[in-house]
Amino acid sequence: MIDSNFGRNAVKDTDIMLEVVDLKKYFNVGNSIRKSKRRILTAVDGLNFFIKRGETFGLVGESGCGKSTTGRTIIKLYEPTGGKIIFDGKDITHLSGKEMLPYRKKMQMIFQDPYASLNGRMTVTDIIGEGIDTHRLYEGKQRQERIYDLLHTVGLKSEHANRYPHEFSGGQRQRIGIARALAVEPDLVICDEPISALDVSIQAQVVNMLDDLQDQMGLTYLFIAHDLSMVKHISDRIGVMYLGKMMEVCPSDELYDNPMHPYTQALLSAIPVPDPKLTRSQKRIILEGDVKSPINPGEGCRFSSRCRYCKDICKEVTPEIEEAKPGHYIACHRYKEINGIV
Repeated sequence: MIDSNFGRNAVKDTDIMLEVVDLKKYFNVGNSIRKSKRRILTAVDGLNFFIKRGETFGLVGESGCGKSTTGRTIIKLYEPTGGKIIFDGKDITHLSGKEMLPYRKKMQMIFQDPYASLNGRMTVTDIIGEGIDTHRLYEGKQRQERIYDLLHTVGLKSEHANRYPHEFSGGQRQRIGIARALAVEPDLVICDEPISALDVSIQAQVVNMLDDLQDQMGLTYLFIAHDLSMVKHISDRIGVMYLGKMMEVCPSDELYDNPMHPYTQALLSAIPVPDPKLTRSQKRIILEGDVKSPINPGEGCRFSSRCRYCKDICKEVTPEIEEAKPGHYIACHRYKEINGIV
């Protein structure tokens, strides 16, 4: 039986922080005025998922699969091409900039590049205080005390408040970005690969800090990344994306113990194991074939051109997300064939 809402009906409306329904984001990459020659890049193509309050939902996949575009579309940095974005029970898909203002306070984003996401002409005080001023949360002495508190929360000091971004390391800059996101006391934080630009020695510190902040403040996270080992550490449930489509969704431990989709299996086989003996015995799945173009990709499974199990139906019919076992959802014709599902 087709179930594209990943068990949404079994969860109370009041327990849902964010729900994405058939979300689409297309980009026109052609210059022709003739409709027949327009080139449409389908960055996000019919995505469905929900995030419960206090939960961390991990979104993974290789570069170019549409993870970051999904996050930016949810927070309305990009206008969606289609579908719905429902935040805290309210459909915010078509709200104007003015109407979105209260929701921007409740939804914040930590960006991937701590170098590019901070204004080099502003001090740390101005960077963190910008959201506070926009939403008129604190003024005067209270404002400055709030900024100091935020700096201490993310592991920085009060004396850092008057410095500029170029005076900090990459890890410290990302902590400033986190403090900026927390300044307006959000409910949902979209973490767009917040550790990918950092040294390995710093990554664990930042992830552990995000974990602690979630416990302290009751935050809900959409954690976007391509590092599967780190996503497992922080996520409750994980969605695997490939070229704008969701391939598999299930609880974190279940994904690692029992990956069902061939793409997920290949991703997990590439995770380094810090044991030479296990590394030698580990079977690595090498993906062959060309990646489909996201420009007018047509029907069929997006992964069919690289899948070792590909059959004619995979090239012709787009698989629907189905519940393979309780809480574990997969979009794959092979699963149906193995289990004798028509």
